Amino acid sequence: MDLQMLSDRFEISDLLTRYAHAVDTKDWALYRTVFTTDAAIDYSATGGPSGGVEEVAAQLTTMLDLFTRTQHFVSNISVEFDGDSARVRAMFFNPMVVKPGKQFFCGGWYNHDLVRTADGWRSRRLVEDSAWFEGLEQAFTD
Repeated sequence: MDLQMLSDRFEISDLLTRYAHAVDTKDWALYRTVFTTDAAIDYSATGGPSGGVEEVAAQLTTMLDLFTRTQHFVSNISVEFDGDSARVRAMFFNPMVVKPGKQFFCGGWYNHDLVRTADGWRSRRLVEDSAWFEGLEQAFTD
């Protein structure tokens, strides 16, 4: 592994951290910096939106207002490089609080197709794979 590959891996890890931070803080301007302007995003496996960056960000703004708190833990990051492109598969664990005492948990994988840009690595495609949910029904019942 050479210095460039090490640097790329650090930058990609930072990109995934920025993604998680943006979603959890509902910072949609920061969220947009994770993606290329023409990126395709697909959260349909978990019942979420699918489309371009602006469309998805607008839908997430409304959807995530249902939650008082969320956390995204991203780990087990697998990166395959192909020149200035990379495929990334990373696990996520996501506890979400609807209101005190009402929360659920989910887990799965983020699958990113990344491209190196003048501004660093950006995702041109994100597909979320859902693996499991725990406590979903209880979180939304009185």
